[in-house]
Formats: sequence, C-alpha cells, structure tokens
Amino acid sequence: MTREPTPLRDVTLPNGVRVVVEPMPWLATATAVLQLPFGTVGDPDGARGAALVLHEWMQRGAGGRDARQQADAFDAYGVRRGGGCGRETATLSAAFLAQDVAEVLSLLADAVRAPALADAEFDGARALALQELAGLDDAPAQRLGESVVRARYASAHGRSAYGDRDELEALTPEALRGDARARLGPAGAVLALAGGGDPDRLVEVARRAFEGWSGSTRPHPKPDVRPAHRTHVDGPGAQTQIGVTDDAVAPGADGWTEQALAMAVLSGAMGSRLPTEVRERRGLVYTVASSVRIVRGDAYRFTYASTTPERAAETLEVVVRELDRWRSGVEADELERARTLLRSNLVMQAESSGGRASRLAADVEAFGRPRPLREVEAAVAGTDLGAVNAFLAARPGLEPTIVTSGPVPRVWEAVA
Repeated sequence: MTREPTPLRDVTLPNGVRVVVEPMPWLATATAVLQLPFGTVGDPDGARGAALVLHEWMQRGAGGRDARQQADAFDAYGVRRGGGCGRETATLSAAFLAQDVAEVLSLLADAVRAPALADAEFDGARALALQELAGLDDAPAQRLGESVVRARYASAHGRSAYGDRDELEALTPEALRGDARARLGPAGAVLALAGGGDPDRLVEVARRAFEGWSGSTRPHPKPDVRPAHRTHVDGPGAQTQIGVTDDAVAPGADGWTEQALAMAVLSGAMGSRLPTEVRERRGLVYTVASSVRIVRGDAYRFTYASTTPERAAETLEVVVRELDRWRSGVEADELERARTLLRSNLVMQAESSGGRASRLAADVEAFGRPRPLREVEAAVAGTDLGAVNAFLAARPGLEPTIVTSGPVPRVWEAVA
C-alpha cells in the first residue's frame, strides 16, 4: 500500500497555467515538471524539427542570463535538470531541495517567460537535433517506431519526432523566434510539483513564478488514422524489425483499467505471454514487447519484435496469433501476477517525487485531471477476472497495421 496521501492541489492561474501539487511531506526534496503544449506535431510546414531546436535553445540563456550564467544559477542550488520534446508536448524538469523551491521555480519560469534565444546559441541547439536524427541510423527499434507512426497517421502526427534533415538545416534564428512567439505561451501548460513543503506555499510560489508569463499557443490538429494496411520500409542492418499496431482504449474511456491489466498479462514482464511464447519457448526473437501508446484523440497498441531474416515470417505469425488469442481471456493466476506488477509500480512511484510529478503532468494531458495514487490503486485492486475477460471478449477482431523494416521485405504476405 502507498503512504497515506495529502490531498492534491489543482489550480489554474489566470494566464492558463495549470498548477498541480502533490505534497510528500516525508521528503526533503521536490521535483517540478513543466509540461508545455508544443511538439513536433505543431511544427510549421517546411520546418519539421523546429520544436526540438526551440526546446533546447530556450534552455541556453534566459531571464537576462547567458547560457553559462543560467547553468551556474541552477548549479548553485544543486538542481538536476531534465526534460525532452515529443510530438505533442515538451517538458522541462528540475529536482532540488524543497527549501529552494521559490528560487528554482523562478529560474524554471525564466526559460518560458524570458528566453534569450540568442543567435550565438542557435547553431549548438540545432546541432543536437541533427545528431539525434542521425542517431536513428544506429537505432533500429526507434527507426521502426517512426515508420509505424507514419503508417498509422495521415495527419501531422505521422511526422518524425526527430524532424527532417533538410528542413532543420534550413531553419534560421529569425524563423524560430517567430515560431516561439506563436506557440511558447502559457495556455495549456502544466506545472506539476511533488515533494516536501507546505502545499499552500507551493501553490503560491508557483503563482508568483509563472503569473507574468504571457504569449500565444498553437492548437494541434486532430489525429487522422489511416485504414489498416501493411508496408515494408527499407533500412540498414542485418535484423528484421516488425511492428504491429491496432486500436486501443483511450485514457478515461470504459475499459481503461481492464486494458491495463490485460496488457500486463500480455507483455508486462519477462514471464508474461509474449516473451514466454515468442522468446523463451521458441527462441524466435532478440526482443518482443507490446504497449499502449496515446496521443490526444487516439490510442493504439504497438507490438514490436526484432529477429533474424530467417525467422521473421514465423515470428510475425506467432506474434499475431498471440495478439488474437489475447481476446479469448486470461487466467486467474495471470491476472494476479499482472495486478501485483501494476500495484508494485504504483508503490515505487509513490516514493519518488520525480515519478509523481511526471505522472501528474501526464495525467492532466491524458485524462484531463491529476489522478491520486489511491484512486488508481483502488481501480487496479477492484477489477476482477470477470471484468477483464468481459472487456477482452468485447474487443473487435484483430485488424492490424503491420510494418516491417530491414531484410526480408513483405514477410507479412504469409500472415492472414
């Protein structure tokens, strides 16, 4: 069981910033996650990857400090910084001593209220984005993942999360500053705070730090999902990568908890169905896993396998068979192992301010509200075998999109 919680605070500032606080009074540390409503889905035409460069550039000097002075200011408080930029959101995170919350939040807010966006730092920010893109050549799993997303979406969601080389190289500081003015605003931003400190004070400190932030935001398009199909993508390497996607239940919809438990049975741990059947019993793959992925307005299951060209056809056949068998239901012992896995993950998350802050921000994006751990834990504990199997029985027949990459093209022709 998790610790007895203090109620969450959930406040929206007049400028649109949503502040969510989960007190963890037994900790001397705290974590802040600032989730920003921009990502590569909203990149302007002809500037794919602009969000990635902007995310890095805005951290290279802010609030009247240059890049070195900004880094020194964070270091003076022993802050561990992190974050990233995805398709729909970008994040800035900071882990620090709870006693320094006012100073650290002020520094974090400077990055969005008053980023320097200096010409001298632009090339370095863009170079990092280009390096990440080049790294796909040595990352077959990520490369397949990008192909799978492109196969699923006809909308801008199908763009690479790494951008486009030619368009990144053509990007200019002036153009990116204009892009920042159009989408680096407070509406839709989420500041999630978890850790030690008085919750009312944390809310007030957050208000003071972010209330002066203004600017525009750019709405994201709705996802446009392509009909199920099959495709092969040429790629380097000696392995064959296989990706299978099909529709999933979205966060907050009926069946979300049942799906989570059933997915843990399918691919939650090394002893779950897919690894056992595809890897342990048959020795077909290097890697096999399945998970639910979400974007605003859509959810899908992504199943990935990496194998040799000689075993690719059999691997795909077995994977598809296991995905289809999933709908026939799970056994009581499988469900209890899955329940234990999910509850243990919740307990570990309850002890980490970073885990809680990240989850709070993600919940607001996915569910529209932060979910107390006790609520999630109760849903996992209270969903019985009958409910899970009824959910699975009601799932539609498997109509997947199948994407392969590497040697042995069109291996999916043998799969019905």
